[in-house]
Amino acid sequence: MSKIKEVSDIIKNSVGAVFKGNENIVDMILAAVFAGGHVLLEDVPGTGKTVLAKSIAKSSGLEFSRIQCTPDLMPSDVTGSSVWLPAKSEFEFRPGPVMSSIVLVDELNRATPRTQSALLEAMAESQVSVDGKRHELEKPFFVIATENPVESEGTFPLPEAQKDRFMLCLSVGYPNKAEEISIITAQRSLVHPVESVKAVVTRKDILACMEEAVNIHVDEAVMEYLLALVEATRNNDNLATGVSPRGSIALYKASQALAAVKGRQFVTPEDVKELALPVFRKRLILKGDAIIRGLTAESLIRQIIETVPVPDFKAHV
Repeated sequence: MSKIKEVSDIIKNSVGAVFKGNENIVDMILAAVFAGGHVLLEDVPGTGKTVLAKSIAKSSGLEFSRIQCTPDLMPSDVTGSSVWLPAKSEFEFRPGPVMSSIVLVDELNRATPRTQSALLEAMAESQVSVDGKRHELEKPFFVIATENPVESEGTFPLPEAQKDRFMLCLSVGYPNKAEEISIITAQRSLVHPVESVKAVVTRKDILACMEEAVNIHVDEAVMEYLLALVEATRNNDNLATGVSPRGSIALYKASQALAAVKGRQFVTPEDVKELALPVFRKRLILKGDAIIRGLTAESLIRQIIETVPVPDFKAHV
């Protein structure tokens, strides 16, 4: 059994004790972690976004912090700040919550653009700049952010550059009846079940998985299929902009990691097909007339996935 498969199974068992919902979304989040990406969870309130994010973070054994976004949150509340020490007659840097390995950013779209830009530097360059000095972030560094897509009051739309830094945009969705019964009965406690989650793997395990993920085999036919999907977004008459090369890289790396999470040493076209929607969702800009006609990025991506032929594939590893 590969290291990624072993570690992901252990984490999924831990998360499954408190998160009763779509198991596939846990696979995708772990794939993003192992691929060195970030995840945006976008769904209505109460669907378990924060519980899911917190349980994965606590199970991973990595240093974890949480940022609750509000309109009055300042960039220094995220990055940290320099504090004057009279006894030493010098400034000392006090790190902020972003200087952790896993950062849960709750309700990201409630932060002002200025604060969002501070987080963007951390996500894009694995560093923060405070008072003209750069502070490197330790690896692994993973941001899992949440936002409510149906509420606009007191929110600030994410800029395109910010959205492009998320490897995946996922929706938790509503649980089925059996899952919801489990969720309700799990609340027979004075404390939330997520508080009982313990670390089940270590930083060393996560780093080993990240090293393994980059070596997962991608066949030429799978690569051609991946690029065909990307090219279809760039040539679509309803889209002002298609998927950028950063999006292509995100789909490639996420597919490698997801294949490993599923126990394979090679990527299949189905891995690429499964990840195309969450990778592309926040990377497309629709033309005005397409929006007027009621089209959405999700409907166009699904149309592209259905029309681009899936290659016949036999693994050659």
